[in-house]
Amino acid sequence: MCGIVGYVGANQAAPILLDGLSKLEYRGYDSAGIAVMTGDGIVVKKKQGRLATLSEMIDGGKAVKGTMGIGHTRWATHGEPSDTNSHPHLSNSGRFAVVHNGIIENYLKLREYLTKKGFEFMSETDTEVIAHLFEYYYKGDIIDAMINVINRVDGSYALGVLCADNPDSFIAVRKESPLIVGLGEGENFIASDIPAILSHTRKVYFLENNEIVFINKDEVKVFNTDREEVSKNVYEVDWDISAAEKGGYEHFMFKEIMEQPRAIADTVKPRIKDGRIVLDDISLTADYIRNINKVYIVACGSAYHVGVVGKYVIEQMVRIPVEVMVASEFRYCNPIADEHTLVVLISQSGETADTIAAMREAKRLGARTFAIVNAVGSCIAREADDVLYTWAGPEIAVATTKAYSTQLTAVYLMSIYFGQELGLISSAQLRRYIKALEDLPAKIEKLLENKGDIQYIASKYFNTKSVFFIGRTLDYAVALEGSLKLKEISYIHSEAYAAGELKHGTIALMEKGTVVVALCTVGNLFDKMLSNIKEVKARGAVVIAVAEEGRTEIEQEADHVIYVPKCDELTMPSEVVVPLQLFSYYVSSLKGLDIDKPRNLAKSVTVE
Repeated sequence: MCGIVGYVGANQAAPILLDGLSKLEYRGYDSAGIAVMTGDGIVVKKKQGRLATLSEMIDGGKAVKGTMGIGHTRWATHGEPSDTNSHPHLSNSGRFAVVHNGIIENYLKLREYLTKKGFEFMSETDTEVIAHLFEYYYKGDIIDAMINVINRVDGSYALGVLCADNPDSFIAVRKESPLIVGLGEGENFIASDIPAILSHTRKVYFLENNEIVFINKDEVKVFNTDREEVSKNVYEVDWDISAAEKGGYEHFMFKEIMEQPRAIADTVKPRIKDGRIVLDDISLTADYIRNINKVYIVACGSAYHVGVVGKYVIEQMVRIPVEVMVASEFRYCNPIADEHTLVVLISQSGETADTIAAMREAKRLGARTFAIVNAVGSCIAREADDVLYTWAGPEIAVATTKAYSTQLTAVYLMSIYFGQELGLISSAQLRRYIKALEDLPAKIEKLLENKGDIQYIASKYFNTKSVFFIGRTLDYAVALEGSLKLKEISYIHSEAYAAGELKHGTIALMEKGTVVVALCTVGNLFDKMLSNIKEVKARGAVVIAVAEEGRTEIEQEADHVIYVPKCDELTMPSEVVVPLQLFSYYVSSLKGLDIDKPRNLAKSVTVE
């Protein structure tokens, strides 16, 4: 969940490292640091706090001279945020500097072993053992030392390593943590994610587990752990760097909310051809789909909430039983799966550690895996049997918005495709569903035009202490996401409940002034939701309702009503989530919080 960047070339490294880290700060912002190869050896500068603190300390990089270096922005796992625990970490002699993303699971045993060998530890981190292991194993060949190190450590890692004996080159490796190589002209790079290097190059390598990269300004060589050179395919990035910049918006989150109509259109348009759904190179045949006896949807966080919507949609569309599971639970619950089980994995980054582990467990059991991801070339995209890309573009804010919405869209496409291939939906129904998908961007545009109304509601309740989201079926699924958005960026306690469960305990928490967001867009359950609103109002709650245009009778019960355009029930969750995203955004803004980088969170969860 940390960010790594590395550079070697003819230019000064420190400013380039700082710029790259600024594009990776969404991955961690407890501290930041760089190590640069200078005429006096390796110089390390690091500081607790945001990257700006480090940048100010070294005058935007001007204070550290050298044309090769590595950098790191940290999300703390082992050891509290501090200058000492910040990366890079040095070996005792100062010969090696290391940056690390991941977790070394056997670091305590290694620490004890190295301490007995005379090594002194300065930090509380697991990463420092790697620096000392390099010192221990180094006999003049840095690649041999790397192989010995990775054979000794257990866990996940992306590593960048400087060695003072190699003033013109550095080395890197990955296992279960993302790392790419950027290929330039007279300069080369490593990074945790593409935006960090996109202003310098569009050509990248995606590394496989335990591939070792030896880099100088003119050459990149990739080796396996047998020291055999590995041939890599070059991937050309086809999106513009402006997609990873704010473009005049105050926050990335607001920009990404506003980008949702375009992102959804980009997900839909390539998949509709001649009035049918066509899913890229998906190899799922009608015969296979017909023999599926169970679908698991496995994901974490907001992607899990997409899965809850997916359960309702798939079961309604094709009548195949669906179970939605948190990825960290799936791998440990001894799931029942075989060759007739389809496991759908949803992840924005394609590098989510628990989801990767769940995918591998599913494959071990013989299940087929189907991935919905945004990041091309990511681990899940490479290893799944089939992959459906969302084409959302880079999402920088930690709290997801457009990635969630495009994942929802991908679930709709997959569900309709299943129904289409099995002949379970008529031609008229297929046309209706396709039109609903094609109309969705314009309907969300209309919602976004009325954002001022939501800002006003947020201004009345941004100081509340607790918010409850309620809904039924699809609305309940969206309520889960609305509640998560609010708590993660505003730090307000928030919970989502199936509205029918209110009387089974939750209503005890209702008192005067309690804010309840009631989602009331499922047509056949509208009257039941009105009853639930009356129940909480009778206990003194303030109700913000979300309803379909035309259902004005709700105004007699709710204190505030946000209307969404009429649409097919299939796509209604995509509309309902937008005002919830905006409400959370405005509440956080009114509280003066760091919206894009909420405390204790990071964008890509690459550790368990």
